[in-house]
Amino acid sequence: MDLTTRYLGLELAHPFMPGASPLDEDLDTVIRLEDAGASAIVMHSLFEEEIARYAPATDRYLEQLMRIKRRVSVPVIASLNGTSAAGWLHYATLIQHGGADALELNFYYVATDRDETAAAIERRVVDIVAVLKESIRIPLAVKLSPFYSALPHLASQLDRIGADGLVLFNRFYQPDIDPERRALSMALRYSDSSELLLRLRWLAILSGRLRASLAASGGVHQPIDAVKAVMAGAHAVQIVSALLTRGLGELTRIRDEFARWGDQHGYRSVTEMRGVCDLSRSSDPGLFERGNYQAVLRGARQDAPAWSGH
Repeated sequence: MDLTTRYLGLELAHPFMPGASPLDEDLDTVIRLEDAGASAIVMHSLFEEEIARYAPATDRYLEQLMRIKRRVSVPVIASLNGTSAAGWLHYATLIQHGGADALELNFYYVATDRDETAAAIERRVVDIVAVLKESIRIPLAVKLSPFYSALPHLASQLDRIGADGLVLFNRFYQPDIDPERRALSMALRYSDSSELLLRLRWLAILSGRLRASLAASGGVHQPIDAVKAVMAGAHAVQIVSALLTRGLGELTRIRDEFARWGDQHGYRSVTEMRGVCDLSRSSDPGLFERGNYQAVLRGARQDAPAWSGH
């Protein structure tokens, strides 16, 4: 099976790479990721708040980017995380000069202002991407949350202004409440395969309708998860939690068993497999999704135990 894929205009040996995470902060770990077969290295995010408040953090990020570029032969994708244009253009340019092969722009934003409209939030995303596309030459991926009210419309706008890829999705690390302390309780919870379902839905809806390439991020823990992501339309598959919890060798295992599954099922290439389960051939995707919704509820009613009244 030919595993090669194109993502953000980059020719990659296969779709599988680490997503943005602390894994790149140690150079030895980066080299081990390449040895494990990573098709690209996605760096951790440089946060807008770090840019604004702590200049040495920016210098360290650029220095690490240049160190990584000197030591690996695969593409290196830098990452910026924020919600406004302040400072991003300048640092995106520095990242380009530092040798990054592409830039991933991570929009992590929780709307809390009741006077801020959904249209205003989406317009800010589009405006920032438009400015960056006019100012840098390297490919630009946009990492989105799943909580936009009209995600296909936003994706289409980003595609029209030249975004080279969309990453679906960033994860919201939601706080819990400690009732005894009457305080928020913050804890990092790794993903599991159940989180893949949301990604599959939107990959399948967007696949075949955009020029931009698509990446799945979140919920890929097993080779069959990777198969599903590619069948839904992913050009690239980013893996983080599986690597952090079970080791870097998971990347090798997922890649090799994905290829074995494809061979066994008669696929000659990733390109042949990509999008076989997307909705691009559906005359009315909205009607299709509505029908699936009703079918699931009907099945749940049929499977529910009879109520005895006791």
